[in-house]
Amino acid sequence: MANTYTQIHLQFVFAVKYRNGLIHSSFKQELYQYISGIIKANNHKLLAINGMPDHLHILVGM
Repeated sequence: MANTYTQIHLQFVFAVKYRNGLIHSSFKQELYQYISGIIKANNHKLLAINGMPDHLHILVGM
């Protein structure tokens, strides 16, 4: 079929063990940059990343 396109969006939710608030704002941006580097190194597109002190959400386009 000509002009057939597929796109998949996945949402990942990572939680800290026992849901303790261990993700402090002092290193949150560094953590997000590290995770986005891993996603980009695997040739995927990071659409959104955000979270709370006890979990984070990542939206990835493949």
